[in-house]
Amino acid sequence: MSHIRHFIGLDTFEPATLRAMIERAAALKRAPDSAQNALAGKTLAMIFETPSTRTRISFDVAMNKLGGRSIALSPGELQLGRGESISDTARVLSRYVDAILLRTSNHESLLQLVESAAVPIINGLTDRTHPCQLMADILTFEEHRGPIAGRRIAWLGDGNNMAATWIQAAAQFEFTLRLACPAAYAPDAEFLDWALARGADVAVTEDIGNAVAGADCVVTDTWISMSDDAGKQKIKDLQPYQVNQAVMAQAAADAIFLHCLPAKRGLEVSEAVMEGAHSVVFDEAENRLHAQKAILLWCLAEES
Repeated sequence: MSHIRHFIGLDTFEPATLRAMIERAAALKRAPDSAQNALAGKTLAMIFETPSTRTRISFDVAMNKLGGRSIALSPGELQLGRGESISDTARVLSRYVDAILLRTSNHESLLQLVESAAVPIINGLTDRTHPCQLMADILTFEEHRGPIAGRRIAWLGDGNNMAATWIQAAAQFEFTLRLACPAAYAPDAEFLDWALARGADVAVTEDIGNAVAGADCVVTDTWISMSDDAGKQKIKDLQPYQVNQAVMAQAAADAIFLHCLPAKRGLEVSEAVMEGAHSVVFDEAENRLHAQKAILLWCLAEES
């Protein structure tokens, strides 16, 4: 390919491109063997600076199902752990593999990798965004409730990297988004400004009822992220924003509940909601595999 196709953030795409990836993911879920040799001979290097279950396994299986292979690495297994620069690592890996996935707590590391690599770079999660997860979330919503455009999504809790990515998604997929967060944990204004400049219907409030009323989907995430040292005070501050049955009762009767996992049951979400009729979190987890396939094909298959 003459142009390197990086998958860094939802904000870097034209909406039509993201829509095409969602449609392809849905098609691959319906016909899992339809692209089984599409990435034959291709290798994905996966660097995990932070722990991972869904990202690591779904990308590994996706590459295998598409006929390619993956190599999972931690900084301790690379010279990165001994001081080699990200730039030099990127240039070396570009000679060996066809794409690189990075999961890191430092978004700047991802940007440095993009700057120096000669192969596609995939954002497997940073402290700013998690676009691979959002692709699976959109896929999950649409398979349960139809097109997401024009629908109402409610986010409760911490205005973290997942909240930021939902804000980007609202602009790209044209749905209404209401985020209920304590003022001290509101999303970065940079993300809101970007979405609002594109005409997105996004707003942040401290009022849970205002955010959830009539919502077609309620979303939350863990309050204590892997790079978060806030601890007990943050949990206390966010406790009123737990997604429980009383919260779900304010949403639309057929609303679904999403959580990217891992979940801390009894903190950001009650056990009753996690295991209740609204919850589709395990469909959501499965859809990481199908979304990852579509992302890999867009990055690596010339005909895509």
